[in-house]
Amino acid sequence: MAKANFSGVLVPAITPYKPDLSVDAALFGKVCHWLMAQGANGLAVFGTTSEANSLTNAERKSLLEGLVAGGIDPSVLLPGTGECSLMDTVDMTKHAVSLGCGGVLMLPPFYYKPVSDDGLFAFYSEVIERVGSSDLGLWLYHIPQMAGVGVPHDVIERLIKRYPDTVLGIKDSSGNWENTETMLKRFPGFKIFPSSEGVLVKAMRLGAAGCITASGNINAANIRHLVDHWQDANADELQKPVAMVRDLFSKFPLIPAAKAFLSAELTQPGLATLRPPLMALTQAQTDELRSSLKGAGHSFAPATF
Repeated sequence: MAKANFSGVLVPAITPYKPDLSVDAALFGKVCHWLMAQGANGLAVFGTTSEANSLTNAERKSLLEGLVAGGIDPSVLLPGTGECSLMDTVDMTKHAVSLGCGGVLMLPPFYYKPVSDDGLFAFYSEVIERVGSSDLGLWLYHIPQMAGVGVPHDVIERLIKRYPDTVLGIKDSSGNWENTETMLKRFPGFKIFPSSEGVLVKAMRLGAAGCITASGNINAANIRHLVDHWQDANADELQKPVAMVRDLFSKFPLIPAAKAFLSAELTQPGLATLRPPLMALTQAQTDELRSSLKGAGHSFAPATF
């Protein structure tokens, strides 16, 4: 299956665990199907919100295979494959391509610091050459506050020039609007996804492809509505409640908050579980989050799992 031209709202689906902290593959599949039914255009599984770096490579492969076997169209999947090891990154990327995934979302190698632009370019180039597939669609992942290593604009430019049919876009999770705006203006036609729907309308007016957002786990339907209507005359008004939900959600650690909220709203206690070192919200925090979102008029369509 050929690489996908992703756009809209992509959700980095949370990863459920059983009480013994093993992954709950069946529940993961149900969550992913439900998110697609809520209006997600795609699923950016195994990014930060999916706790990718708390999962083994074998677990990631098994979960991805399970999604495809369970009826998720692989063309809507943008799994994270970037690791510190070049060879592990190649292996995970080949696996995603072999399943027909629409693309991969790739962190830079994030252990060694500082890393030169030449080093980052060489890493991405080696991955692309070693995977060696015209079906590979590679989306860069810029989240320097977590990784400690970003993807500089000059590296993006070099990669686009060398691999224009492979390096297709970037998720900008820096939270820095100036960085997002600069990329949108510098790289027209490059598919740029900010990580917050709070800036969605102004980003799309500059050519953004949509957003890849943690809060898509709890608000996919309303974000999708905004994506579909960003050119309407009332788009700025539509933006306000979506941004408010994001702001309220962001008052808490995003991964525990997403899992706590979904666990409570979907009556699935296991959804709140995290692997250490991440810790779950307290009951008081969960109650505060739910109350604040309800007070803001956030509507939520529950599911029966």
